[in-house]
Amino acid sequence: MKRHLDESSGPRYNGGMSLPVSVEGVCDVTVIRGAAADPARVPDLVVELPHGATRTADYDRMRARLAGAYDADLVDFFHVNTDIGSPELAHTLAAALVAARPAFAVAVVQSRIPRTFVDCNRVIDAAPEAFREGKVTPGVPPWIRHPDDLAWLQEQHAAYVSVARAVIDAVCGSGGVALLLHTYAPRSVDVEVSDRIVADLRAAYLPETVGTWPLRPMVDVIGRTLAGESMVDVQLHADLVSGYGALDIDVADGRTYPLHPSTWGFHHAARWPGRTLCVEVRRDLLADPWDPFVEMVISPTHTARLAAPLAAAIGAWHARTQT
Repeated sequence: MKRHLDESSGPRYNGGMSLPVSVEGVCDVTVIRGAAADPARVPDLVVELPHGATRTADYDRMRARLAGAYDADLVDFFHVNTDIGSPELAHTLAAALVAARPAFAVAVVQSRIPRTFVDCNRVIDAAPEAFREGKVTPGVPPWIRHPDDLAWLQEQHAAYVSVARAVIDAVCGSGGVALLLHTYAPRSVDVEVSDRIVADLRAAYLPETVGTWPLRPMVDVIGRTLAGESMVDVQLHADLVSGYGALDIDVADGRTYPLHPSTWGFHHAARWPGRTLCVEVRRDLLADPWDPFVEMVISPTHTARLAAPLAAAIGAWHARTQT
């Protein structure tokens, strides 16, 4: 499998500023500017959503393009595993930031590629043991066997990574900061990614079983390497703990996963020390109600509540980087 750490084919750029444009079916690049923001200036913050394909329509569109045979109930895994609420949280965060800081601008890079078929936050040719060490699902799941599907999905993955990396580099290289935003299921369900994934998940989520799985932190800052080194700004983490603590929301420090080289989040953080923040937010804090096997409704009230401390901490973080 071809490596994608250094893409040779770059994205198309917006002529008005040095940011790539959206790629249909791959990613949306949206810029939200405050009333006094310079339209020609690179944004101050980029929010990357590598698992931003959260709607059933995203799944159906990509599934229709694939040539292989896939179980009809694979969509259940899509609903369980996609980062529901992350696009809504990103845009609510952006709106809060530009309202408080009229000269501020935020770029949102949202993947439209369901991680059910290929994961845009993975170095897809990493070894299986690397994914296990990182406590993450593989870049390409085992049910992708048709050679045409594999080749096409590699191309889609490469196209996404090229755009996301270019936007992150443009923003961070201009003095801005990057938020790598994710949401995760309320509990750590230990189920192998295999052809039995849906049946095993259904069993894991039975009423008599689901409560036995460990409950995850409400918010987890994913910033510690396997060696325990933190790649997160110390004051930023303290501000998140304080801001969310006022809402009785606990913030962990890499309790769920390490920041691992099998993920693109690690490589963005390594490339821009002190300028990236990777966060997981529990999905049941955003959904209304939480129901893992369907497309969920995201509560604007819940989203605004979760966005406020994050916006305050990021605003202060960005200001510190300018001095």
